[in-house]
Amino acid sequence: MKAEICAPPTAVASDALRIGAVKLHFPRLDCVDLLRGIVMVLMALDHTRDYFSTRGFSPEDLAHTSGPLFFTRFITHFCAPVFFLLAGTGGYLSLSRGKSVGEISRFYWTRGLWLVLLSLTVVSYAWTFVFHFWFGEVLWALGFSMVAMAIIVRLPLRWIAISGVGMIVMHNLFDWVKPRSLGRFADLWRVLHTHGFAWILPDRTILLVAFPLIPWIGVMAAGYAFGALLTRGNWRKSVFTLGAALTTSFLVLRIFHLYGNGHRSLEPWAGDAAGGWRLEPTLSLTIISFFDTLKFPPSLQFLLMTLGPSLMLLAWLDTLDAHRGAARFLRVFGRVPLFYYVLHLFLIHSLAVGVGFVLHQPVLWLMHGAFMFQLPPPSYGHGLGFIYAMWALAVVLLYVPCKVFMEFKRQHEEWWWLRYL
Repeated sequence: MKAEICAPPTAVASDALRIGAVKLHFPRLDCVDLLRGIVMVLMALDHTRDYFSTRGFSPEDLAHTSGPLFFTRFITHFCAPVFFLLAGTGGYLSLSRGKSVGEISRFYWTRGLWLVLLSLTVVSYAWTFVFHFWFGEVLWALGFSMVAMAIIVRLPLRWIAISGVGMIVMHNLFDWVKPRSLGRFADLWRVLHTHGFAWILPDRTILLVAFPLIPWIGVMAAGYAFGALLTRGNWRKSVFTLGAALTTSFLVLRIFHLYGNGHRSLEPWAGDAAGGWRLEPTLSLTIISFFDTLKFPPSLQFLLMTLGPSLMLLAWLDTLDAHRGAARFLRVFGRVPLFYYVLHLFLIHSLAVGVGFVLHQPVLWLMHGAFMFQLPPPSYGHGLGFIYAMWALAVVLLYVPCKVFMEFKRQHEEWWWLRYL
């Protein structure tokens, strides 16, 4: 059943949709699962490149990159923004499936703390095969954003939308603030707005912050408000139009070197990504420069560039039959995102070690931090063709366990703890 024929929730949905004592359950939107599944698969490509590449430089490094290498990185930029947006959207859609705001708030903070714990233990180990490495990656930021959402969801929907969009649009106004200018609050600013190493316990325990919390909290809040659009009749046109407007806004800001992509002089660690684009010696490098926007922290231009097309794609995905062809394959991954995420890190990291042994390449560095701690040895690594082959193999290997787990969750919906996996 498509969302167009679903009666939209009204203000009554702020507590729960009920007729008498009976909750109304609206169907799950398959297009949301499909979009999530697509970005899960793309995410695996980025991480396969991390572990199998010969490159000792970033794909965004204009001095060394190529068109194919940058494109391989670029298409994975859509993953994190979609994760955060749909984490908020799913919260609002839970209202239409009979949950109350109180239940959603409780789920957000409990699920959020669980994600933070997983990130700092199991997931950090999966990245490095090293214990006691504290890594503030995407799951870490998702978790703390959910904890924040536990409070935010109790606001009126209008204020949730204003606060979320406001955080996305306005956060670049603070790019000029550098952590070292804040003294004892430098590490807090790294956690909130920039990235880098921050002390948890002074001189004892350090955290590598890859995903600062601002504006990711804003993206999740905006996603929650966006969920209201998906409960309206004929929402496809509205969502596609919104996506086109965001994409057009990116093009205008980017073409004319306007606001929203950090300051190159104040963020030397950002390399070429901060600031405006430049004319380069070749057309390929000029195009790369144009689309090389700042991800750490995510700039306004980065979020417009990724969320705009994603919303247009979401509208199109709703026209597909999610139970046939490739859509059925992708839907499985979209239904069990956390299970997939943890499993794919262990699988890709282990594949890299196994392939290294078979091909007689150095592997000890992979078992002691990998690229998190050091550059690949000179004799290690593979070209893009091999990387894409390993990516395809990893995705195929992930399908069966994800499908089995999806069916297990469906058959045991009464087991509340499965919602956290």
